[in-house]
This record gives sequence, structure tokens and C-alpha cells, in this order.
Amino acid sequence: MSAPTAPGTAQEAVRGVEHWTNKGDVRLFLYEKFLPSREARFREPDAPLLLLVHGSTMGSQASFDLQVPGRPEYSVMDHFARLGYDVWTLDNEGYARSDKHRDVNSDIATGADDIEAAAAYIAGVRGEQPLFIYGISSGALKGALFAQRQPQRVRRLILDAFVWTGEGSPTLANRRQRLDEYRANNRRPIDEKFIWSIFTRDHPGTAYDDVVDTFARAVCQLDTSVPNGTYVDMCANLPLVDPEKITAPTLILRGQYDGIAGFDDLLAFFARLSNPDKAFIVMPGVAHASLHEKNHRIVLHHMQAWFTTPEPVYRG
Repeated sequence: MSAPTAPGTAQEAVRGVEHWTNKGDVRLFLYEKFLPSREARFREPDAPLLLLVHGSTMGSQASFDLQVPGRPEYSVMDHFARLGYDVWTLDNEGYARSDKHRDVNSDIATGADDIEAAAAYIAGVRGEQPLFIYGISSGALKGALFAQRQPQRVRRLILDAFVWTGEGSPTLANRRQRLDEYRANNRRPIDEKFIWSIFTRDHPGTAYDDVVDTFARAVCQLDTSVPNGTYVDMCANLPLVDPEKITAPTLILRGQYDGIAGFDDLLAFFARLSNPDKAFIVMPGVAHASLHEKNHRIVLHHMQAWFTTPEPVYRG
């Protein structure tokens, strides 16, 4: 597929649309952004449909549609919409605008269930087409589990800040000291100070202060607590996915300073991926929250390059 650029639409306004779908008695919030001039193409075969999956502590819009004064490039959704993609994201159960009424901890498997519901809804809107999927941190685990469960729905997969077995992760080693607390409560409190700590625990200086400040306020406007399930899973229940059962072309992105994504752990996962159409990229100067850091353009570049990689003519 050639790059889905939209010539002549540089000044066209990106449109945002709110959607809702159900997972049983749970109402899930989805958000979509696109250029109106491109919408008619999104039901065509091989249309560039992109689904973004958030991590453990923040909802979807703060993660992927952050509006920073003077820094418009920090909206990942706007960036890819302007390239011609139909960009979707969702709040997992227990986060932001999605339902929080069930007494569950919203673990990785629950998140993969949410992606299944979102993918089915998107198929109803745009037709039965496979999706480009990008997930970050626990969102990468959710995306990988979904790709393992429903390979026919995944066109190309990106796992950013991913973890497989947890070996070699100082952040998870520290987090395990509070595992009993996480198991005892389905939710944990968060505040702006905690959001700031995400950007200082690995390597201070990887993000601009105004971006982190805007991000922290956006997260905490919708959530003062978040589910504990992904923390419990990442501390005690790894591995949760089998690389040999992931058949989609897969890109692994790893920040140089990421304290969760152990380098050797990821290499072992990468070696076992069944599809030879795969890549492993280390991003210099990047810690765990890649899309909100100073080098976020590196992430966007690798995402676009992966999504526009030509399909092999010869496979052998």
C-alpha cells in the first residue's frame, strides 16, 4: 500500500466523532478522527483504518488526541488523520468515559475483550477490513492478545513499550513490592503528581514540561482512580501472549531508557514471532511514554513507515 497522503487537504480541518458501543452491559466510548474529504474511501478494500490502544493509567483522548497549546503535533490522531487515515481509539472498561460500574479490575484479557467490541463496531461502520493496531505499554499487551485471538482482524501490529515475561524490568520489580495492595483493590488513586512520575522514573528530561503538565491535567479531568488489573497482570501473570500465535506483521518499538520493556525480554519475544515480516527498533532518547516525549516524531515516523511497508511480492 502506498502512503495514504491526502494531497490538497493540508488546510482541511480534521473531524472528530464520538461513538459508543456495548460489551454486554458495559458501555464503551470510542473516538474517531479523519479528513471529511477522505471518508468515502474508508469502506474500500485496504482502507487505512488505525486503532490506538492506551496504557494502564490514562484514557484514550489524553493518550492520543492531546491538544498542547503551540504544539499541535502531539495529537497522534490529528497527525494520522492528516495523512489520510481513519483513526480510532477507545476507553477501556473502567477508564475515562467508558463504564465503571462493574466490580472488576479490568485486566489485560478484559482490555482485549474491549478491543474485540471496538473492532466489531468499526467493522459495522467501515466494513469488514483488517485494522492497523498500535498499543502502548499495557495497551500493547491488549493489542497483542487481540491479534492472537483474532488474526484476521489485524493488518499490521505495533507494540510500543511492550513487556513479555517481565524479566529485566526495574519498574516492574519496584511495582511488585505493592502487589498485595493491587490485588486487594480493583482500583488505585491517581493524581497529577503520579502522572508526572511516569516521566521522571526512568530518565528525567525526555519530555517537555508543558506537554507533561497538559497531559497530567487531561488525564485527571476524567479519572481520579484507574483499574489495577493491568498492574497485577504485569507484575504476577506474565507472559500473557504467545508470539508464535501472532501471525500479523509486527513491529516492536522500545525506548532507549524504558524501565518496563526489558531489552533481552523483547529480543526473545521478537525471535519467536511466527511471521518473518517483523522489525525491532530502539528509539534513542526515549523512555516509557514515547508519544508524549521530545522525540515523539521518531515514533510517528516508524509508525507511518510500518503501516506503509509494501507487502512481499515473493514469500518462498
